Amino acid sequence: MLKKFFLVVCGSFVGVFLALIFFTLTSVLMSFVIFGSMSSSMNKAPKIEKNSIMYINLEGTLNERDGAGMKSLPMFAQNQSSQSLITLIKGLKIAKDDKRIKGLYLDCRGMASGMSSLYELREAIKDFKKSKKFIYAFGDEGLMQSDYYLASVADSIFINPEGMVDVHGLASSTPYMKGLLDKAGIEMQVVRVGTYKSAVEPFILDQMSDANREQQMHYLGSLWNVIASDIAKDRGIDSTKFNALTDSVMATMSSKELLENKIVDRTCYRSEFEDKLRGMTDVDKEDDLKLVNAEDLVATADDPMGTGKDVVAVLYATGEINSGYNKGNPMSGVSGEAIYSEDMARQIRELQYNDDVKALVLRVNSPGGSAFGSEEIWKALEEFKASGKPMAVSMGDYAASGGYYISAGGQRIFAEPLTITGSIGIFGMIPNASNLFNNTLGVNFEEVKTNENAIAGALYKPLTEQQTQALQRMVERGYDTFTKRCAQGRKLTQDSIKAIGEGRVWDAVTAKRLGLVDELGGLQDAIKWVAQKAKLKEGSYQVSDWPNQEMSFIDMLNSMGYMKVENDMRQRMGIFYNTYEQLQVILGRDKVLCIMEPIEIKF
Repeated sequence: MLKKFFLVVCGSFVGVFLALIFFTLTSVLMSFVIFGSMSSSMNKAPKIEKNSIMYINLEGTLNERDGAGMKSLPMFAQNQSSQSLITLIKGLKIAKDDKRIKGLYLDCRGMASGMSSLYELREAIKDFKKSKKFIYAFGDEGLMQSDYYLASVADSIFINPEGMVDVHGLASSTPYMKGLLDKAGIEMQVVRVGTYKSAVEPFILDQMSDANREQQMHYLGSLWNVIASDIAKDRGIDSTKFNALTDSVMATMSSKELLENKIVDRTCYRSEFEDKLRGMTDVDKEDDLKLVNAEDLVATADDPMGTGKDVVAVLYATGEINSGYNKGNPMSGVSGEAIYSEDMARQIRELQYNDDVKALVLRVNSPGGSAFGSEEIWKALEEFKASGKPMAVSMGDYAASGGYYISAGGQRIFAEPLTITGSIGIFGMIPNASNLFNNTLGVNFEEVKTNENAIAGALYKPLTEQQTQALQRMVERGYDTFTKRCAQGRKLTQDSIKAIGEGRVWDAVTAKRLGLVDELGGLQDAIKWVAQKAKLKEGSYQVSDWPNQEMSFIDMLNSMGYMKVENDMRQRMGIFYNTYEQLQVILGRDKVLCIMEPIEIKF
């Protein structure tokens, strides 16, 4: 019996040992395969032929930057559904001067993007147009509003005879969840400063407040005025008539009506459209068009932003601001969807003490987040400026609340006309689930404590009046600090900042008039400004993007594991996953926040 036991145990050990050897060998083999595929893909240089056409596939999502680490793997590159704004802009700049490129083909398939990013890409297309090369846009099933905004720059817009153009204006949508929370037995206890600080409204109200409706009507109206004016001007349509067409449910118009109203220029099928491009580039009908994407153009050309030892650093601050450092999600550092104050402060100090870095552009695309985290980043930026190096801010789709907090100290703030900013306000929000625990679940909590406030803010009981007042004082103190930082950076009085603060969200055009923004312009304008301040000659410096998005092999494996777990949870939880994710975000946030309301603007 004992002998049999030892044989079983020994056999188990041998089995485990052999399994470990097999797993190790398999892992090593996979490593060689992956790195081999990466090496071959990176070493394979694209070829740009004579009579080529730059091709932009308006599909998927438009992001600030590529996820470089994951995209370098062919298995991920095949499923890549996002494009990089900076890569597209660089590609257009190169194609403009490349004699091998005869024109630009915009393939309109429905791109999702923030409005400011679309504006910046549109401006780059307009700059390409100065080359006198042709720009043609084609929509098969139809052109969505975002695509049409870009396509309106084209020399001609082509559409399938049965296609449509859906231009409908702007609208916002905000879910109000108080009724749901009431049914669940959860009360959101809120302290805030700012009449317009509406980020807390969905948790404490059943419907939109008058102040929130007022601010949304203002900035949506201003944003649409820019978009409609741009389209009407480039299409040669009277702006009043264009708005009337927009209100007439344009998506239902026939192709004949679209032609009559100068919304499109020609109708044809894709094969006919591409035959036209073949004729313009001396390509035989039986041959494929010589289409070149932005990534290939950038890979085969010198950096259009110049070369040299001196560096202008562009630091991307994208996503919600968190205090501390990234402890968990391996994807957040790659996708750039979150800002961690300790990580960003450390990066800023690295740039400060890097002798090659002569200037900094902070590229902000953030709705805000942690008040403490925002203060920590602000302090690091102030220390950077104290070193004597120029620092400008370039705002993306939005730089609001905490996003504005970290922007306020910029020596020059640039924003596109379609940027959303401001929201200078602060709040605290603590859930009280006592009704859920006591009445619904039948759970009773008993406490033993040495001091009155030893368990303040616990989920299972409401705040006392003393605790609420203490939190209110803390929030007001945070708002005072926030407005001081803005006043100091903008060289305005604190009272004037408070007058335009109150948590109110502004469009960039209005923000410039109020003194919150210095100049309407994009990232390239900000780069040129800091380079001039640093006395760098054009072409004598290079532009370096931070943080570095390259990933180690271990990071890639961790990210793959994270993606698998996330996908499994999505499949198991179905429609409840988004609610779970939002709850995790709320519970994981700091108690005191400066963050903009999560408004979905339907573009």
